[in-house]
Amino acid sequence: MTDHHSFGAQLDRLQRLATPVSLGAVLQAVTERRPLPPRSVLVTFDDADRSVLTHALPALDARGIPATAFVISELIGTERPFWWHEADFLARHGGRARSLDCGHPSQLLRRLKAMPDPDRRRSLHELRVSADRRPPRQEQLTPADLLALRDGGVAIGNHTQGHPCLGRCDDDTVRTEITGAHEALTHWLGEPPIAFAYPDGGHDVRAETVLQELGYRLGFLSDHRLGPRLPSHPLQISRLQVDSTTSTRRFDTILSGLEPAYRRWRRQAVA
Repeated sequence: MTDHHSFGAQLDRLQRLATPVSLGAVLQAVTERRPLPPRSVLVTFDDADRSVLTHALPALDARGIPATAFVISELIGTERPFWWHEADFLARHGGRARSLDCGHPSQLLRRLKAMPDPDRRRSLHELRVSADRRPPRQEQLTPADLLALRDGGVAIGNHTQGHPCLGRCDDDTVRTEITGAHEALTHWLGEPPIAFAYPDGGHDVRAETVLQELGYRLGFLSDHRLGPRLPSHPLQISRLQVDSTTSTRRFDTILSGLEPAYRRWRRQAVA
């Protein structure tokens, strides 16, 4: 979260234009097959850095808005940066990797995400050993922080162990990434999580199979689509994506459900 004032303004606008609901309300709607109220919105945070606790939680609590945070389990209790931030920093400070063809650092993340997961991990290692500086530490949430968030009305969900692109992983890695995070969260929270957010928002059939085996009730995409009041598939729930820098006009466009049309228009205009 980079702009705390903007985030508060977005929450205020959300209360005026929509009906904030909790993860429990979404689960109840799915379970009982009863649609949510019109213009219902569930606030979610993917990756969940420490600002969710220090800045988002007070803003949410002041307005009585529930939310859900999807966490990367292997970062909990550490000072490690997110791998995409680390890769960008390393590339800008002399880091090189054989599979990255030394293109401009701005294209680094796209190339890393497109790699098979073993190649991504190997390239990250090569960036680490070749860069002339180490990335700054980033204090992450702790197990105690997860409990504080949950007690404050922010449900905790699974976002895998290390946030790989699941579509670039083999079957064993998909299972390990989900089950490893599931076991860690169950240990820290004292109860198993029921919701999962696919890293980078893309659905994966193998992941859905593992989620079903583990008893997950809800799964969330990031497909920039406005979902129906009653999700048609509980493990493939559409989501809209904003951040704290999203302008008011763009925020309203996204909330209206017109974002897919806007994106198509942008692609056509660029072409």
